[in-house]
Amino acid sequence: MRSVRALATLGALVAGLSATGTAQAGIVHDVASSRNWAGYAVSGSSFTDVKGTWTQPAVTCAASGSTYAAFWVGLGGFAGGPGGLEQIGTQDECRQGKASDSVWYELLPDAAIVIPMAIAPGDTISAEVSIDGSAATLTITDVTSGGTFTKTTTPSVIDTSSAEWIAEAPSQCFGSNCLQLMLANFGSVQFSGSSTTANGHVGTITDASWSVTEIDLGGNVSAVPAALTPDGTAFTVIVAQSQTLPVVQTKPKTKAKPKRPRRRAATPAA
Repeated sequence: MRSVRALATLGALVAGLSATGTAQAGIVHDVASSRNWAGYAVSGSSFTDVKGTWTQPAVTCAASGSTYAAFWVGLGGFAGGPGGLEQIGTQDECRQGKASDSVWYELLPDAAIVIPMAIAPGDTISAEVSIDGSAATLTITDVTSGGTFTKTTTPSVIDTSSAEWIAEAPSQCFGSNCLQLMLANFGSVQFSGSSTTANGHVGTITDASWSVTEIDLGGNVSAVPAALTPDGTAFTVIVAQSQTLPVVQTKPKTKAKPKRPRRRAATPAA
């Protein structure tokens, strides 16, 4: 079976895109489009913690074919960082009409690790990534079932230039060659309890201490985030059929061989 990688490559998400800005809570609120991400990212500081909660969606599967969607929180991998990405989340997939759910974490450039934790559609998932010096701690909890997982490790590359709350469409990769896969129809996913820490300051997505970018996923099946709640902690990503959105071209990094389901860091365009 071919492996699936969620290609978290936004390639010049800020530079080279037509973006609009609006003032919100004293920050610049940009809007940009991606081939694979939908959600919100913050940048402009050094981030050492990110938290978020979501309800695992139930995907609608066709009788044939395969579709995929990943949901996660993470640090790094947005734009302008050193190429790392520390993230943890869940994945929905449909294969020949059958749906399945899984849990994973990843520390780029290393391959993703599947977490042996059972989850089900409708479960409340809470996740956190934190950095302390050279160590990264990744935690995910199925609040509904009580299952939890924590891993502290030392990544080869640490990127703290951004924090993200993302629904993602994966790609299938063999070495450096990646093929965009169809986004699974998950209907909608709601993120809540979103916060991040930068330079000791804890704030929500719309905190005035950093800049926030709304990211729309374009393609045959697109996904767009709704507006943030007034307190900046919650939003919903909604799947929509074909929309006319500018799509960012991506440039995947080279890998020696295909790995298990994984996500990948952004590669800025020239």
